[in-house]
Amino acid sequence: GASPATGRRARSLSPEEAEKLAKEQVLVPEFKQLKLEKEAQRNWDLFYKRNGTNFFKDRHWTSREFQELRACREFADQTLTILEAGCGVGNCLFPLLEEDPHIFVYACDFSPRAVEYVKKNALYSAERCKVFQCDLTKDDLLENIPADSVDVVMLIFVLSAIHPDKMRLVLKNIYKVLKPGKCVLFRDYGLYDHAMLRFKSGSKLGENFYVRQDGTRSYFFTGEFLCQLFNAEGYEQVVNEYVQRETVNRKEDLRVPRVFLQSKFRKP
Repeated sequence: GASPATGRRARSLSPEEAEKLAKEQVLVPEFKQLKLEKEAQRNWDLFYKRNGTNFFKDRHWTSREFQELRACREFADQTLTILEAGCGVGNCLFPLLEEDPHIFVYACDFSPRAVEYVKKNALYSAERCKVFQCDLTKDDLLENIPADSVDVVMLIFVLSAIHPDKMRLVLKNIYKVLKPGKCVLFRDYGLYDHAMLRFKSGSKLGENFYVRQDGTRSYFFTGEFLCQLFNAEGYEQVVNEYVQRETVNRKEDLRVPRVFLQSKFRKP
């Protein structure tokens, strides 16, 4: 795709896109929404059962995009302690372990099946990482991680899968294990990303919140909403920007707008 553009301003919609979104005002009925919330873990477990470890590509871009993964060291060869909240099957975890011999990673995921995939990976080593199943909205991270012990928290394409009413519980939970002065590195879907515009009628759960056909859900963030969430739990904003790029599908001659929010929030 083309080089990404970054900035504070959200993407502008075309008249056709604006009309499409304006028509989609009917929400999924409340009883179905409650069922989706109740079955959220089951739906993610089924997702990993169907897709195995092949759905997401390995994320070799994290240390390039987030300089903190190198810069937060106080001396050369210092062992960094990282928490990857919502690790999936290890697409971010294992490239980091391969790239940097001086890190220890705590990794957790909502899906027990995803955690098992991580443990079965040939690169998994109990000396270099600790992986565990966790519902970040209610399971206390202090049961697996000491307080104020983590140098960097990675929250990458995770918060969008959680009901907006419960997102603050995740940030509160993470706050307890992060060292003062250290950052949460965030990347997730931004407002008017192509994925948001593709949802069919009958998929809307609330403002900027949708359900996929497999029952998994996705929220699309504005910078303002994200900042309010973090600030309410005591974090300070360092960077909070939209990353916009155009993905080109040459085979089908399609150009689609991708919008992500890439941010850093510090624990004072």
